[in-house]
Amino acid sequence: MTAPVPVLVVGAGISGLVCAYAVRKAGIDALLMEASPRPGGVIRSESREGFLIELGPQSFSGTSQLRELCSELGIEKEVVQAPPRAPRFILVDGRLRRLPLSPAAFFSSSLFGVRTKWSIVRDALGRSNPPQSEESVASFVRRKFSAELLEKLVGPFVSGIYAGDPEKLSLRSAFPQLFEAERTASSIVRGLMRGSKNEHSPRERPTLLSIRKGNETLVGALASKLGPALRINASVTGVQRRATGDEETFEVHVNTGGKEERITCSHLVMATPTLATASLLATVSPAFESVVATIDYAPVAVVSLGYREPDVGRSLDGFGFLVPRSAGLRVLGTVWNSSLFPGRAPEGFALLTSFVGGSTDPQAGTLKPDEIVSLVHREISPLLRIKQLPAFSNVTVYQRALPQYNLGHSERIEALKSLSAKFPGLWLAGNYLRGPSIGACVEQALSIAAKIRSRISENKQ
Repeated sequence: MTAPVPVLVVGAGISGLVCAYAVRKAGIDALLMEASPRPGGVIRSESREGFLIELGPQSFSGTSQLRELCSELGIEKEVVQAPPRAPRFILVDGRLRRLPLSPAAFFSSSLFGVRTKWSIVRDALGRSNPPQSEESVASFVRRKFSAELLEKLVGPFVSGIYAGDPEKLSLRSAFPQLFEAERTASSIVRGLMRGSKNEHSPRERPTLLSIRKGNETLVGALASKLGPALRINASVTGVQRRATGDEETFEVHVNTGGKEERITCSHLVMATPTLATASLLATVSPAFESVVATIDYAPVAVVSLGYREPDVGRSLDGFGFLVPRSAGLRVLGTVWNSSLFPGRAPEGFALLTSFVGGSTDPQAGTLKPDEIVSLVHREISPLLRIKQLPAFSNVTVYQRALPQYNLGHSERIEALKSLSAKFPGLWLAGNYLRGPSIGACVEQALSIAAKIRSRISENKQ
């Protein structure tokens, strides 16, 4: 049996959910297939023993599109904001130092030397051009600023965002605003200031958000809007292109509980992880497999530990801390969840979430959960003056947690764009394209939905 549908979305992570929702909101029929028993991908929240833990992203940036989406879904009152002035810390010489995040704080801080501070002034007043060849984040920071800035600030932030290695991460792909700033203005400072002035809409102050009962609330709200259009435990086993009269369509083979079904669609959105995308689209063109499957991923262990507040000797007033690789620890950083958002821990307890692994420590993903808990407790205890073992723990290991926008990534993405253009109606969505954040995935999913809506409207004329 072949069931026709205008739009079929495969993969119910945040990208697939938002795309299917936006398409259906525009009055276009769409189905969303998810192989696992639940939608949401890595966005997953659990309440256990009075602790509310996030097994994936701990928070998200408050972009205008995300705020508007929450409003449409009726969950805007559930969105909570972290204290805007919550300090962030960095581990330097065995102790946590407050990061200077404003120009005034940076230039008055003793964390950075005169040479690093002068490099910022030199950039603002001077001129430079990016090299012809693609440049890593590490090479860029050393060329433009200093090795000290790389070690104490940029490297740890790269670990926090991508769990990546700044020596391998592509500046152009991972931080395109910085690349464009130098390319267009010959200065990072002037380029960023010019870009801010040229924005058509007022620039929002960056905010860090979560949802009162967990980030999975967003997933649940989207799933509720989709209703029966969302099918879980539905595995796509094959994709083929078919010629139907003057139109070329896609025939998608789906297995739901042992029942085989074929669905034809004019628009196919692949919002699956890269390995699944590569495998399924290999029958459309073998080139997809050779390009998509080469995107690297970093393993990450998300470690939530609950402590009695009297057992933590250091104040937890702040966002948390990042750890430079030169410190020799395996923990990449720790978020102080219960200091940021309400209801994260029972009265008298603190909830801390640490991250272990990344591209610089892939072996961490092979450790057993109790070994990871012991490792994290051992490394953060001296820093936070913790006196007792955690009263609560949870470990979630993702072997392919975050895509690595390494050197050569921009060429791969351009190759994918060119390849996809040969197959009208085929769309790719996911965190390996425009950025790994929830906001970036939402933005791309809405963009795809708008293009599908436009294409269908044009075909009707």
